[in-house]
Amino acid sequence: MTSHITPPRPSRGVGALPFTPPLPLFLLQPVLNRIVRKIAAENPDMFARLGPHRHEHFLIDPTNMPFMLYLRPDPDALDFRAINRCTTPPPHVARISGSFLDLLTLMDAEQDGDALFFSRDLIVTGDTEAVVCLRNALDDVDEPIAESVADMFGPPGRAALNALRRAAENATKRKEAQS
Repeated sequence: MTSHITPPRPSRGVGALPFTPPLPLFLLQPVLNRIVRKIAAENPDMFARLGPHRHEHFLIDPTNMPFMLYLRPDPDALDFRAINRCTTPPPHVARISGSFLDLLTLMDAEQDGDALFFSRDLIVTGDTEAVVCLRNALDDVDEPIAESVADMFGPPGRAALNALRRAAENATKRKEAQS
């Protein structure tokens, strides 16, 4: 039996002001629905790697963004939504936290998840077995998810992904220079 982790109320994110109004996250929902359905349709075999964990909920926390992502990778009941950082998150089996760029490079297959974890750039709480199964399922995807999502938006999406890749590369170089 898996227990659900509900951490204390999270902060609003790095550099956020305490009086910042909540984002209208409902505007992101159609995009997130389109993304998760496309990835699932293009990669139906990845759900087998999740085993019993495909029915679980995961909290993906880009710590420098004003929202978190809530994922249930169940092909029969897909759920991928943005939730406001200043509310108590819904029940989840595991939480994966890191900067947006670190999470992006992980999804883009540019970074080794183990290296991010051991360098403490990626924090995993809750059921680590479920997170490992999720990571293994994502590794089975033929085209990196970041590329697939960028392709959904055509040339502007690919340009944005390239800009984010350069930003992530520069951030990695800065980290290495500080070490």
